[in-house]
Amino acid sequence: MNVWNFTGGLGRDCETRFTAKGDAITSFSVAVNSGYGDNAVTTWANCSILGKRGEALAPYLLKGAQVAISGEFTLRKYTSKDGKEGTSPDVRVNDVTLLSSKAYRATGSASQESARQDDPDEEVPF
Repeated sequence: MNVWNFTGGLGRDCETRFTAKGDAITSFSVAVNSGYGDNAVTTWANCSILGKRGEALAPYLLKGAQVAISGEFTLRKYTSKDGKEGTSPDVRVNDVTLLSSKAYRATGSASQESARQDDPDEEVPF
């Protein structure tokens, strides 16, 4: 198994979809920065969490949130709309650590905030 450990910021709010059997798949992308100055590089990692854990994390996985991820790494090949071939790192997440402050997580968009009934100062149950 290839395990990749990294930290970064979410590039968009997470998205939760359900399989035909009703299993949840929560996906999000994380910008992983390396190097500095003229040598700085950003790699986008496509992450997915299977099951109820992903559903429980979804209200906290908002654009800009800082996370630490550990999971199984695979390299997916794709063809872009303009016909160029490329590769993308995909990670099946085993462990997520929320690095953003509770105050940041409580400032989600109005629709997410109204949908969430929990207290933003409450400990996250993961």
